[in-house]
Amino acid sequence: MKHYLVEITYTAPLARIEELLPEHRAYLQLGYDRGLLLCSGPMTPRTGGIVIARAESAEAIAEYFSRDPYALHQAATHRIVEFTPVKHQPFLQSWI
Repeated sequence: MKHYLVEITYTAPLARIEELLPEHRAYLQLGYDRGLLLCSGPMTPRTGGIVIARAESAEAIAEYFSRDPYALHQAATHRIVEFTPVKHQPFLQSWI
């Protein structure tokens, strides 16, 4: 598995983001259930969000996020950055 930082940048007003938030979080839960996502949350200040993810390829994670309600409603963009974890907390061993 490869590891990714996914930067979500809002392109819609925050009021629109709030409308889509329940649908977005429900979609993220599917990624958690599939073992793709480790953690996620909004940035401070609230201009987007960050997700730590893993997948077989950048294309696979890009495909997953292409179905995020924020993407489907043109409310945000997703920037995917691959990284190689070389140090981590011991409790993450099975995820890494």
